Amino acid sequence: RFYEKVQALHQDPEASVDNPLLAFSLIKRLHSDWHNVIHSDEATSNTQALHAGLREVEQELPGAEDLDGAARALMRLQDVYALSVKGLAKGIFQRAGHPPLYSPGRRVSLSADDCFHVGKVAYDTGDYYHSIAWLEEAVSLFRLSYGSWNLEDRSSLEDALDHLAFSYFMAGNISHALSLSREFLRYDPSNQRVSRNVAKYKKLLEMGTGARHRWDWQGCHSPPPLLSPPHALLGPPSPQAAPEQLLHLGCSYETNSSPYLVLQPAKKEMVWIQPYVALYHDFITDAEAETIKGLAGPWLQRSVVASGEKQQKAEYRISKSAWLKDTADPVVRALDQRIAAVTGLDLRPPYAEYLQVVNYGLGGHYEPHFDHATSMKSPLYRMKSGNRIATIMIYLSAVEAGGSTAFIYANFSVPVVKNAALFWWNLRRNGNGDGSTLHAGCPVLAGDKWVANKWIHEHGQEFRRPCSADPQD
Repeated sequence: RFYEKVQALHQDPEASVDNPLLAFSLIKRLHSDWHNVIHSDEATSNTQALHAGLREVEQELPGAEDLDGAARALMRLQDVYALSVKGLAKGIFQRAGHPPLYSPGRRVSLSADDCFHVGKVAYDTGDYYHSIAWLEEAVSLFRLSYGSWNLEDRSSLEDALDHLAFSYFMAGNISHALSLSREFLRYDPSNQRVSRNVAKYKKLLEMGTGARHRWDWQGCHSPPPLLSPPHALLGPPSPQAAPEQLLHLGCSYETNSSPYLVLQPAKKEMVWIQPYVALYHDFITDAEAETIKGLAGPWLQRSVVASGEKQQKAEYRISKSAWLKDTADPVVRALDQRIAAVTGLDLRPPYAEYLQVVNYGLGGHYEPHFDHATSMKSPLYRMKSGNRIATIMIYLSAVEAGGSTAFIYANFSVPVVKNAALFWWNLRRNGNGDGSTLHAGCPVLAGDKWVANKWIHEHGQEFRRPCSADPQD
């Protein structure tokens, strides 16, 4: 039965792992479901062959960290895009009263055990806001299929009821915790621990502490701040561009006085004035994008962020990245020349960093941040070429939904445009950081987002972007 389910998924041409639900279920199937089948009593007659087959591929299979990360990704998508858990479990990516954000060619639903696992990941970290929503769905689905047992499942209706009851208890809803525990005892009346919980909940209710109790979790009525929608991050939006500024927003062919661009000018779209943000369409070709992804692929590692004087992994940046020197391939060298021509800046070492290639997979995101250093202790100053004066970010792939670059204070976002390059100044002309460049990489809802970043430093640019006569500029 398990084989038939997997075979049906792989034979369906519409079943793409761009769909985060399918990606999650694939990771879960490879990490735990398949193991459960192999070690089940029903597999005893084929034990030797099954175990040998597993050993051959075990090192290539996803680990517990991958599965828990995929579960957290679903919760992140739920929060940022205001998706209902019941809808997600049915394969629907839709906010209430809005058109679907993403409509996969083949709808994939989650099983009760899938929902239980997501809820359990939240439960284990004390995140009862999410555990309640996902365990409620798990309980609902388990009730519908009660009595039919799947070999690959690790959980059951009793497990879901047990965890959900305690989640409600920690959230302060003792009466509901009591009713769920009583339902548990109908299926397992000899369970002493749950019987003691029932007695405890009754006593608390009799003492009049049913509405709130001293273990109440502070955030049970609002989602934890993973990454809010851009418009909700930092208070009211800033004023929109003035009418006279809007006159400067448009598209043009640009040579930037560079001989390199005379025969093939850059296709520039002015996106915003303050901060200055421009999008260069068709900046690279499909072949160049694939070459860069191929060069970076073997070197991808979990992305790190600057933390004081060190760099470390962080939950607010979920991606994998690699660095490419311009000597890695003629394509990388040609890309550096193109960036120099379009920006008019000096990219020779040490005035610019190596090309950083980043892959944002399932729910991949980067919370609001500045590209320039905000402290003199930042690792960015180790290059001894000053702060990051400018960023150019090249979209190496398309995504089906999500993944936009949101500028928080300026209150606008730029969607992923395959093969285009997004450019902005991080520093003002006086060398101070431009606070309006605070930006975030929104979570990828569906697809596989690849970008290449080039960070250019201020030293070497003195005559290419000179100071203004106004010291405040």
